Amino acid sequence: MSAPDTHPADQFVCPAAGSGLLPAELRAWMVLLAATGAVEQRLRSVVKETLDVSHDEFLILCLLAEQPRTGLRMTQVADLLGRPKTRLTYQIACLQRSGLVTRTSVCGDKRGVQVALTDKARELLGETSALLATTVRQALADSMGDEQRAAMCALLPDLETEPAGDRPDLETEPSGD
Repeated sequence: MSAPDTHPADQFVCPAAGSGLLPAELRAWMVLLAATGAVEQRLRSVVKETLDVSHDEFLILCLLAEQPRTGLRMTQVADLLGRPKTRLTYQIACLQRSGLVTRTSVCGDKRGVQVALTDKARELLGETSALLATTVRQALADSMGDEQRAAMCALLPDLETEPAGDRPDLETEPSGD
């Protein structure tokens, strides 16, 4: 997978503190949104190619991967992802047809539904996690300027400090994440 052409002018660069109309918190939020958008855009195709699921379905899988094997109630998944419950029901049904999640009734609650990853999903996520992590890392590195990358490195120490286009080794060396 090659990195798309990115140019410094395409990056959302946060102006210096106090130089614009917005306070620092809102400028930081805009940088975060731009970085998130870049990651989502890059991940969409990789997720479809490697997992054969939509980006929203991938988010459900990631959320469930970080939970105990018993999973979460559908209402919790909807709340944590900020998704309407009706849309989530459709996405869970798609994941269930693919054999990636199970749905079970919650004991003592007729309307409650628990969702959990299957062993197939855990195996698939394990096989693709290095590629997906590299995709995220590259998208973040490509979408931010030097100052934003430095700030993000405080949160993600493994984030590349050079744009991925300058790092041919990123395409051949998956991360150990």
